[in-house]
Amino acid sequence: MAIHPSAIVDPAAVIDESASIGPYCVIEGPARIGPQTKLGPYVQVLGHTEIGSDCQIHAGAVIGDVPQDRSYAGGVSYCRIGDRAIVRENVTIHRGTKADSITHVGANCMLMAGSHVGHNCRVEDDVVLVNGALLGGYVTVGRNAVISGNVGVHQFVRIGEFAMIAALTMVRQDVPPCFMLDDRGLCVGVNRVGLQRAGFTRDEREEANVAYHILCRNAGSLSDAILLLRDTVRTSTGQRILDFITSESKRGVNRRSPKQQREANTVDLIAERVTKSPR
Repeated sequence: MAIHPSAIVDPAAVIDESASIGPYCVIEGPARIGPQTKLGPYVQVLGHTEIGSDCQIHAGAVIGDVPQDRSYAGGVSYCRIGDRAIVRENVTIHRGTKADSITHVGANCMLMAGSHVGHNCRVEDDVVLVNGALLGGYVTVGRNAVISGNVGVHQFVRIGEFAMIAALTMVRQDVPPCFMLDDRGLCVGVNRVGLQRAGFTRDEREEANVAYHILCRNAGSLSDAILLLRDTVRTSTGQRILDFITSESKRGVNRRSPKQQREANTVDLIAERVTKSPR
């Protein structure tokens, strides 16, 4: 076990013999550090935090600190990081708010510098958070999603697997699997390149595109879109999109495309002219 002499390690911590703890690290409480995991300088691992094997935790990261939530009452809660995760400089990951609750980051995730995972988030495997991406409390992110730089994700939002969020976006509503959001928060199509690289078949990619048009290019209600999708889906990818939009949502599903935005702007402009017209 390589522990730098300047590191401060709680006797209650469990550190694998093959792990490496860098200069000026602080490990406080019954944290667990897995095999071959390396902590760079000035890393803090706090509370009931568990970090898997072969992880790389870079300088200044803080993992498992108390949540930024006024309702936190001091109960025992958890933070878990999967195997082979890469956590870059100054990333913060907070533990759960309620007693026995968990903040979870899956295997093979890459959290780039300055990103934040709030309390009670669930980030599945192979997710990328680019520099400055911020997840509010209780956000869920599906596997292989990419959240670009300086994106803000509102509390309780769900982001589906293989979704891609453009930089500087404010994500206020759920993003269905495989969909792409531009920097205005508008649905602009399907993550075709990501799906192709991941080995999705042509039928799966086409069905994802059909689902996008049904959800985001039609003027009907979400209920109408769900009925149409149920009659349309034939692949597992289409079914996952359907399951996502029919699951419980606290924020609603983001369906606004550039076309719908233009239509909404037109309606607003007409309403403004009517209001200002002389009577």
